[in-house]
Amino acid sequence: MELTSEVLKLILPELLVTHFDLLKHELQNSELHLYFEEKSKLPEEFSKELIIAHGFHKQITIQDFPLRGKIVFLHIKRRRWLDKTTKKVVQRDWNLVATGTRITAEFADFLKAINHY
Repeated sequence: MELTSEVLKLILPELLVTHFDLLKHELQNSELHLYFEEKSKLPEEFSKELIIAHGFHKQITIQDFPLRGKIVFLHIKRRRWLDKTTKKVVQRDWNLVATGTRITAEFADFLKAINHY
């Protein structure tokens, strides 16, 4: 079953849906695992440089909001590029994970908010 990006934007961080492709999903007992790979579009901040694709960073796994009683894990592979002039590896500056946690920033903010009540 294919989920449209409009539906995904309702249940996942829009940044993730906009800049990553959903490769697959797996339902394992009470867990939903969603696998994402960063789209191959070159970041705008490097558009004036001589940049080539240079593979992926190690996949990270973060926990997101539960859905319908299922724990949700996002498996994310970020791209990296090589600046042919400087020979340095470059990447987008994603701020998907809340500092000091393994959950999304949105989910961390939600948990902080409900702790104050």
